Amino acid sequence: MMSGSEGHVAEFYRGRHILVTGGTGFMGKVLVEKLLRSCPELERIYLLMRPKKGQDVSKRLDELVNAPIFDWLKQHHPEQLKKLTSVCGDITKPVLGLSEQHQRMLQAEVSIVFHSAATVKFDEALRQSVAMNLQGTKTLTQLCLNFPKLEAFVHVSTAYCNCDRQEVHEVIYAPPADPEKIIQCVEALDQDILDSMTDKIIKNRPNTYTFTKALAEHVLLKQSAHLPIAIIRPSIVTASWKEPMPGWVDNLNGPTGLLAGAGKGLLRTILCHRNKVADLIPVDMAINLMITVAWHLATIRPNRLLIYNCTSGSSNPIYWRDLEKWGQQFLVTHPFSNVLWYPGGSFKSSWLINKMCVYAFHFTPALIMDTISLLSGQKPIMLRIQDKVQKAVTCLEFFTTHEWQFMNDNMTQLLADMHPDDRDEFDFNVSALNWESYIESYVLGTRKYIIKDDMKTMDSAKKHLRRMYWVHRFSQLLILALGWHVIRSGKLTTLGYNILSHILNFINLPSLPRSK
Repeated sequence: MMSGSEGHVAEFYRGRHILVTGGTGFMGKVLVEKLLRSCPELERIYLLMRPKKGQDVSKRLDELVNAPIFDWLKQHHPEQLKKLTSVCGDITKPVLGLSEQHQRMLQAEVSIVFHSAATVKFDEALRQSVAMNLQGTKTLTQLCLNFPKLEAFVHVSTAYCNCDRQEVHEVIYAPPADPEKIIQCVEALDQDILDSMTDKIIKNRPNTYTFTKALAEHVLLKQSAHLPIAIIRPSIVTASWKEPMPGWVDNLNGPTGLLAGAGKGLLRTILCHRNKVADLIPVDMAINLMITVAWHLATIRPNRLLIYNCTSGSSNPIYWRDLEKWGQQFLVTHPFSNVLWYPGGSFKSSWLINKMCVYAFHFTPALIMDTISLLSGQKPIMLRIQDKVQKAVTCLEFFTTHEWQFMNDNMTQLLADMHPDDRDEFDFNVSALNWESYIESYVLGTRKYIIKDDMKTMDSAKKHLRRMYWVHRFSQLLILALGWHVIRSGKLTTLGYNILSHILNFINLPSLPRSK
């Protein structure tokens, strides 16, 4: 509901003009919706947008407000949506690609900046990652030096920008490289040469995303001498906990892709150490922290850079084994429509065993299905889909096989210092989150917003799942019979025995007794 609290945060935003970059992204949408709903007296939100796919920025704004996340506002307070103004620009261009008129407008009005624009692709080319995550941040801060009313600049980083350290505090660590030299290097090198040198440039960082995010923090550290800056470092951002509706998500990044792939029966094995912490943070908690931090930064006016690790692991940990267990449980309780196979499988701690299972249970069935499609005159697609799935899963392996201890003292202290009404309206209390019920709403949200399954299809989906269950069990019996035949024939080698035992364990059948 629209805020009517006696707290301080919503009142702080009264009459404010706010600039948001990345407003069409996952976090950006939640930020814009929350500001309009819970800070109803704000004056205007400027959304930096670039034309895309033949659409000008006004069309993109119309597309944005037609997203399901804005349904409540459209129904109850449509006048709030009139406070959104699209500003044509590009974070990768000089002066953000802004016209002189838009520059003057922003300089005259803006007092709060939320910078969430970034490329979050783990396999992004270094040139593009530097342009958006590093150079874009530098350009925006330079522009903000000419904002006389600016009281808060809130930047979205990532908890994993310091993933070379096991324990991460809310401080700026030594950069993996000199930001200016990296910008110069990217500008000077040919694309093919840059691509071939990327691994050497990013060194011990797993991808260009974490590398450029770490460099951007050093740009902000330098500019914090002149600007009021705070950095928010979320861990793995997942579907909403409560706002604007439970389970809302609009992309396949991270665990969402795992749930979608497993729910459809496409994903049955991934490399993951199940006993390590999966540091998840619901998107609405990260957004509530951002909005509160801007208020806090403008109110206390510190003479230093503020950093907030927006994480759950040190306060209320969830482990990968929990996601595996509850994910499978609720994917069966709330099945997707027309699943290709019965949801199942497991996480693997061994790279070799996982690779064997990928070929046995992902690519082999895909090859069979594509062969059938070719013979029946249909277009084969399953191998191509599996290839995309495996590329996406491989990008996650660094994060599913490592563990970090993120200190979030600033986050917990800010929550403790808030007015009770503000704590209710802008809730980021991770300790209050029940992970089991959250994973259930996450599965339902993935079903509704990613798979696009209407709740009316649930009964038919359950009937189809029951059929696929018996198909799954029949295939297990065939594998068991084949394995028993091989054993009785006496042709099973030690290596073959081990492989077959792992396969039987994978399909949840008893391991074979070792013959003497």
